[in-house]
Amino acid sequence: MKKLVLLLGLVVSIVSYGAKLKVGASPVPHAQLLQLVKDDLKNQDIDLEIIELTDYVTPNLLLDSKELDANFFQHKPYLDTFSKEKNLKLAIAGNIHVEPLGVYSKKVNKLEDLKKGGVVAIPNDPTNGGRALILLHNKGIIKLKNPTDLLATEFDIVENKNNLKFKSLDAAQIPRALTDVDLAVVNGNYALEAGLNPLTEALIIEGKESPYANLVAVREGDEKREDIQKLIKALQSEKVKEFIEVTYKGAVVTAF
Repeated sequence: MKKLVLLLGLVVSIVSYGAKLKVGASPVPHAQLLQLVKDDLKNQDIDLEIIELTDYVTPNLLLDSKELDANFFQHKPYLDTFSKEKNLKLAIAGNIHVEPLGVYSKKVNKLEDLKKGGVVAIPNDPTNGGRALILLHNKGIIKLKNPTDLLATEFDIVENKNNLKFKSLDAAQIPRALTDVDLAVVNGNYALEAGLNPLTEALIIEGKESPYANLVAVREGDEKREDIQKLIKALQSEKVKEFIEVTYKGAVVTAF
């Protein structure tokens, strides 16, 4: 009888906690959005475990090694490039939001005051580095040979009227370098984490039409998993859309 009671207790415990779903995410806004839907998933017997990660390398490696069920921190160009370089079989489960890339400065209040020979910090990963240069090209600061090349580098610059020098840094470290450079191109999530307001402090910001939607990535073949589908549905809900609009006020925009 005791064994039966213990067994029933174990079953009840498993049902109450539900299936574990481990998702790696950048703290802002990704982990915040996941936290927002945690209870919604719990009501569907899914125990969402959020693992906060602050770099752009670890999340995909942990996903590939099956230490995560999904991750939420990147856009498609980065996913494609990283997967190709590391020979990973990863796929997109759903697009959630866009974090407009912004250009910030602690030394000038407007681009017209930028001195010749100034230093510009850009992300050192290929896709975000190219994205930064394309943004600078689109705003007339530099001219690229091919502004549609998502992997453009400083060697693709054909016109640099201010003779700017480019300094490639880890994306997460760029906000800390603001006082050491003349301009810094900062990803939206790292700008928010650093207390920067993209709408009021960015000298330049990407438009809402940006193709760099942040997505939930999974291993190939897991896109249709029931728990993954429920996660995507929760993240693409009106509740999340309203939270993004109210909380980030244009610094983050929905992509669904």
